[in-house]
Amino acid sequence: QVQLVETGGGLAQAGGSLRLSCADAGRRFSTNDMGWFRQPPGKEREFVSAISLSTGSTYYEDSVKGRFTISTDNGKNTVYLQMNSLKTEDTAVYYCAARLYSGPYYDRAAAYQFWGQGAQVTVSS
Repeated sequence: QVQLVETGGGLAQAGGSLRLSCADAGRRFSTNDMGWFRQPPGKEREFVSAISLSTGSTYYEDSVKGRFTISTDNGKNTVYLQMNSLKTEDTAVYYCAARLYSGPYYDRAAAYQFWGQGAQVTVSS
């Protein structure tokens, strides 16, 4: 059973950095793709980034390209989202997600079967 536990997040000033971690508290990753989504206040959940655990391919939403980096450490069953040059519009609840297969639609929440509890990220000006 996949159990995703998120840590990190918190409060940062614009231009600062934060790192989110997502650990599979169950057993070693049995999924193929991992993703990060976020839900800004009053808005729908949106795609941020994804990584294929089999190929290492990474994907980013345009607004975070060059600022956010997704990575994994399979030995520790953990996926990270390093967020640099934060902007106030990055304020959101961030969710870790996992799915059992790779392929298209990595940017669609409905394609993921497992979710973390969410972590608040607040960026102040």
